[in-house]
Amino acid sequence: MFPSLPSLAAALSQPFKRSQLGLFHGKTKQYGNNVPFSKKKTRRTWLPNIQTKRLFSDALGEKVRVKLSMRALKTIRKHGGIDQYVLNTKADLLGWEGMRLRVAVREAQERNTLEASSSPSEAPAHAPP
Repeated sequence: MFPSLPSLAAALSQPFKRSQLGLFHGKTKQYGNNVPFSKKKTRRTWLPNIQTKRLFSDALGEKVRVKLSMRALKTIRKHGGIDQYVLNTKADLLGWEGMRLRVAVREAQERNTLEASSSPSEAPAHAPP
């Protein structure tokens, strides 16, 4: 369905596979220590703040349900919408889901421009003097 995705899958590394299934904007699992009063350190992990959101896509004309990190949501709002975010962000920050959305948005934009150019623009009728 999307010819560019298999080659992309080989190019992206997968240290945190879950991040490929949403818009995580480079956020991954972090590692550190719990340090109590006794100073006996134990390893622990922190996961990114992931939420499921429905964001409106102007190009697709519908809401898109996507898992994203709060860092990605802030960046989407900064760019002015999901369409501009997926089109202007580097591929290594998008992951598989972001690249799938990028392809869908590009196809929708091309389809919309072809429809706009193929339909004749209606010239305003001249009013009699």
